[in-house]
Amino acid sequence: MQKSNQILTKTIAELKKKSIEEEKGIWKAIARYLEAPARQARVVNLAKISRYSKENDTIIVPGKVLGGGDLNHKLTIAAFRISEQAREKIQKQNGNIISFEELMQKNPKGTGIKIIG
Repeated sequence: MQKSNQILTKTIAELKKKSIEEEKGIWKAIARYLEAPARQARVVNLAKISRYSKENDTIIVPGKVLGGGDLNHKLTIAAFRISEQAREKIQKQNGNIISFEELMQKNPKGTGIKIIG
């Protein structure tokens, strides 16, 4: 099924390309999650991210991060969308919010990245 969001379509194509270039399945897995129908979209609260991560982890959410709950440590988070409340809480903990493209440039092999969602 073709997505109507051109930014999402471009991101999926870049993830697939990086998967082939680096021969790493993590980027292909993220692309598959993003290609799923909207009714299967991943939505994750900060409480869940906090529970399944530790200080200075790098997290990918193939969907949207919501601000429910508290974040009690510093993280680097890449997500397709992040609510304003979640953004504020991440920044309050001196965390980083980066795009999928930035993450692929910084960590092309995808080592040490956790997928939550």
